[in-house]
Amino acid sequence: MKISDSMNPLTIRKKILLASKLIGVVLIVSYILSDRLPVSTDISFAIWIAFVVVLICGIDLLMARFITKPVSELNKAAQSMAELDFSHPCEVTSLDEFGELAGSLNSMSENLQQAFAALEDANMKLEQDVEQKKRLLIERKELVDNLSHEMKTPLGVIRAYAEGLQDETDEAKRQKYSEVIVAETERMSSLITTLLDLSALENGATQLHPERFDFVEFLETVAGRLLIDTLDADFDLQYELPEHPVYVNTDKSRMEQVLDNLIVNAKRNVNPGGVLKLSLKESEDMLDFSVFNQGPPIPQENLSKIWTKFYRDKNSKYSGSGLGLAIVAQILSMQHLIYGVENQPGGVAFYFSIPTVK
Repeated sequence: MKISDSMNPLTIRKKILLASKLIGVVLIVSYILSDRLPVSTDISFAIWIAFVVVLICGIDLLMARFITKPVSELNKAAQSMAELDFSHPCEVTSLDEFGELAGSLNSMSENLQQAFAALEDANMKLEQDVEQKKRLLIERKELVDNLSHEMKTPLGVIRAYAEGLQDETDEAKRQKYSEVIVAETERMSSLITTLLDLSALENGATQLHPERFDFVEFLETVAGRLLIDTLDADFDLQYELPEHPVYVNTDKSRMEQVLDNLIVNAKRNVNPGGVLKLSLKESEDMLDFSVFNQGPPIPQENLSKIWTKFYRDKNSKYSGSGLGLAIVAQILSMQHLIYGVENQPGGVAFYFSIPTVK
């Protein structure tokens, strides 16, 4: 409560003035009364002195109650604030300057606490921004290094065949050299396009656009395009799919990228005449996909590395760009979906799970 009226009897100053005047009156009245007692002067004086002692003790108790205790509480609260501890508010609630000062201290404590919390949030955000910039710089350097490394081979091939094309007079060889140059150029173009797509996904420049569709029919379409009636289909295709539609809500084009990369990866690493099996199973509100190919297992220490950019397993029969599984991991991670790879008896299985919708 703010004390604006200087004549308010609840102020400390007025309390002390009123108390001092009242005590003076009590002393005078008590002395007069003790002097009129039917006893000797010495005894009446001793009685008055005893009364004065009791009065002083009572005054001390009142002073401790109304002045010393509030001052002690205010001092304790101020010390806590000085140590940046705002968990103990001042509990003085009197309707005087002490109560007003306690309210001001509590308000200041609350404001300081909010200011420190805002400052802490700002510092945390600043640290996150700094860490993000550091991470982006590292990723940019890594991207440039990897891209430079990946470009050396096709550029070297293109230069060699271009030089050969200049000196070659045989039309058949010139045609062959031209085809090699075009193929290597397309390879570089595909690598750059894939890398830019992955970078856009990682940086949030590309957003997902979910839609509801039947995942069973979708998988049959993608698998049919990639596995059925192909000239290099030297494997035993097996599948286990639900016989009824199962709907999901996700980005259809991005999930097609996921299936393309996983199925093509299995197709390129399956043993000649080996089993390539597609599986789609329902479990509660989830749809579990897996693709298994018979072939050499992935070394245990490399299972977590295959999702990183430009990683290639030395035991793999196919040497691609090293970006396909990185794109799979990024798309599935953006949707917080569970995914992974595991060695199974006789081969390797890649899998992921996606929630179903009605």
